[in-house]
Amino acid sequence: MRNAALARFYRLLQAECGAHVFNPWTERDAGNDGSLNGPRQRLERLRAHLAIDAQRILIGEASGYQGCHVSGIPFTSERVILAGQVPRVRSETARLSLRHIPWSEPSATTMWGTLHALGIAQSTVLWNAFAWHPHEPGRLQSNRTPSRSERVEGLAALAALLEAFPKAELFAVGRHAQLALDELGRSATPLRHPSMGGARRFCEGLRTAIERQPGVQPERTPARRASGSATENSSTS
Repeated sequence: MRNAALARFYRLLQAECGAHVFNPWTERDAGNDGSLNGPRQRLERLRAHLAIDAQRILIGEASGYQGCHVSGIPFTSERVILAGQVPRVRSETARLSLRHIPWSEPSATTMWGTLHALGIAQSTVLWNAFAWHPHEPGRLQSNRTPSRSERVEGLAALAALLEAFPKAELFAVGRHAQLALDELGRSATPLRHPSMGGARRFCEGLRTAIERQPGVQPERTPARRASGSATENSSTS
């Protein structure tokens, strides 16, 4: 069942996304992708990320230009991959992008710091309600909120992923993820999105939810905060 659901999921990711939407798993960003990065490499990383019997899935809004656009994994920046923070994904010795410094996304830093602090990084899968990267017209390195029609188009891929992990506990990271899961008739624990000053509430909310689970003993190490501050122009990842 899982293999069939994942096969359908990966097929849906290949869909044409429409205007002002970048598909990290079919398109190459010529101005940003280095020799070791591109749609095939991003798909390989995503497959590695999903190669577990996930106990929980944290679902955000949409892919962002500092995160999934480059890495192929939601809430995951080039910086956290290079730091070896992402289980099952190789920490490449060479850079993924052509940017003079690695792409670093505050939400990604907060997300992976929190997952490791709680001891659940190995058993958690990250995804978005709208899989692809919506951007402003003519500005590939920008974020925008998906339109209503785009969010509806993204539901099929989200449903296929959830079908592949039927026993996973679901967390809605932000309002747009909650709305998408509501449309699919799926219940989820709501969490504050870590962007726009929400990092502390996100960490506290996830910690509280995990501590309520029997048999889970979170570490007491404080979650790593985003460098600078958790401020972004959009809640994408």
